[in-house]
Amino acid sequence: MSSSSGRSSVAFDRALVLDSLGGWRGMVDVSLPTIAFVVANSLGGLTAGIWAALGAAVLVFGLRLVRKETVQQAVSGLIGVAIAVAIARASGEARDFFVLGLVRNAGLGVVLLGSVLVRWPLVGVAAEFLAPSHLGSMADHSLTGKLAGRMRSRGAAVLQAAERAEERGAETGADDAEPTPDAPAERHWRTDRRMLRAYTWLTVLWAGTFLVRAAVQGFLYWRDEVALLGTSSLVLGLPVTGLALVVTLWVVARLHRHRTA
Repeated sequence: MSSSSGRSSVAFDRALVLDSLGGWRGMVDVSLPTIAFVVANSLGGLTAGIWAALGAAVLVFGLRLVRKETVQQAVSGLIGVAIAVAIARASGEARDFFVLGLVRNAGLGVVLLGSVLVRWPLVGVAAEFLAPSHLGSMADHSLTGKLAGRMRSRGAAVLQAAERAEERGAETGADDAEPTPDAPAERHWRTDRRMLRAYTWLTVLWAGTFLVRAAVQGFLYWRDEVALLGTSSLVLGLPVTGLALVVTLWVVARLHRHRTA
């Protein structure tokens, strides 16, 4: 990430978001089984769609093995496709290929909203677990090289002054000196009203993306629009997730600067 001097906002590198989603290749890999199912089902029926989706998932897994890339995303995709085709095969209806995703989106949306109601927004829980704001791990991205250098120099100067003070105290034998007060207890992020409010709205944002996706797909499932189900799962999937992730990263970085100011 880079930030121009004189600007306090964080400039996010697009590569960061793409890496979080598995890169452009990862996005294509996730979409291939759904595309294969919709196309094959429209041309040759449910059986053709099932085999096409399974073949695409296995192909993605094999290509990642050949390229010696991480297969975690491919394995989870393969399991998800296997469950989806099993449900569709058992019911004999092509629309049931999308039942797993529909239920997952609805469940995630409800859980996220529930975490807001109990004042433990899950976006905040996840963000503070991965990058605690009191450590300033994301706030550092907003510092230019010159400013960061000055802060490191100032920190070194303070440390040297403290060491010299300790040496003078040891030389004079000042045992009766008053003890230094303990450092104030670290505040939990939930006690910071600004952070709790921001994490709450971020959690509502993510809950909204899942619930809107579930509502649209539920309506199309009820109408038995298999082609539109596939289209909506692609359009409302990774593009919307990527946008929500960009907003989340931007807000979290600002919160870190607020917490470490």
